[in-house]
Amino acid sequence: MKLSGHDAMARNADEHLITARVTLPRRKVNGPLIQVTRRLVMALMVLFLTVLIVWVDRGGYHDNSDNTVDFLDSVYYATVTLSTTGYGDIVPYSDGARLVNVLLVTPLRVLFLIILVGTTLEVLTERTREEWRLNRWRSNLRDHTVIVGYGTKGRSAMQTLCATGIKKEHIVIVDPSNKVVEAANAEGFVGVIGDATRSDVLLRAEVQRARQIVIATQRDDTAVLVTLTARQLNKSAKIVAAVREEENAPLLRQSGADGVITSASAAGRLLGLSVLSPMAGTVMEDLIQQGSGLDLVERPVIKAEVGRNVRETDDLVVSVLRGHRLIGYDDPAASPLQLTDRLITIIRAQNPTSDTR
Repeated sequence: MKLSGHDAMARNADEHLITARVTLPRRKVNGPLIQVTRRLVMALMVLFLTVLIVWVDRGGYHDNSDNTVDFLDSVYYATVTLSTTGYGDIVPYSDGARLVNVLLVTPLRVLFLIILVGTTLEVLTERTREEWRLNRWRSNLRDHTVIVGYGTKGRSAMQTLCATGIKKEHIVIVDPSNKVVEAANAEGFVGVIGDATRSDVLLRAEVQRARQIVIATQRDDTAVLVTLTARQLNKSAKIVAAVREEENAPLLRQSGADGVITSASAAGRLLGLSVLSPMAGTVMEDLIQQGSGLDLVERPVIKAEVGRNVRETDDLVVSVLRGHRLIGYDDPAASPLQLTDRLITIIRAQNPTSDTR
């Protein structure tokens, strides 16, 4: 096999020592100053409510200094009670005051303490919350798409998939770089940090339940290993892999890839076409770019098209997929169209702002 270049999957030897883990997109969190201010306001509200309760029921309290409880004494009692200091100079002596302390003041004291130590509690519960989110994500994840390698090719694949209507929640990014996965999280994607040639990393991405797997590594040997591992874990998923050298494409297919894209030769052919026929090169580039100008799409045959010739459809048909056979538009066998056929067509890209579906 011919190897090529430096790969995101093999940036350095230490990458293989990374503990594989799943990272979910982070929810928007307010700044520290806003959080502290909000908790301070909540604490003051609890303190004010406690003062009000004591002030209303001041007749049931006894002050050892002057036997009366005024507003300042109510504030003082509420403060030392909520802070659990409790000097004992002001005490509830009536049954009503003691009942109010049990039913109202004590819960407010607990709430006050929770607010004050909210940051600590948040740290302690963060792992539990993340585990709960991760378990819920795993239980709901079915028929998703796994993209291995989030470089230029991986990002382009992601953009194309999202442009066709696939939700971000149904795409999982696998990459060994923390920074790359953090960038994917910031864009709303679930990421798995680790070497995708290892089965435990792909299992964390739930590859065994995936419908599609896109392998967009930079080295061909890495692509082969990932393809072999992914196919072993999932026998039915559609696997599409990219290779740099065309001579390595047969090996990818033998490893289990359903489709192989030769990036170097494809770019070279596009360059040559652009030199010989600049306008033809422009059209090809337009077809490659999803969501603008012309798009190349695959769609099922609708009932109104059954029995028609391929040239009688509303779209420009390039090929007809019948079972596992791909038939050219000019092949007599392509017509008439059957209900189980799928059409490879060229359509005008829709403007998202004008799409009313």
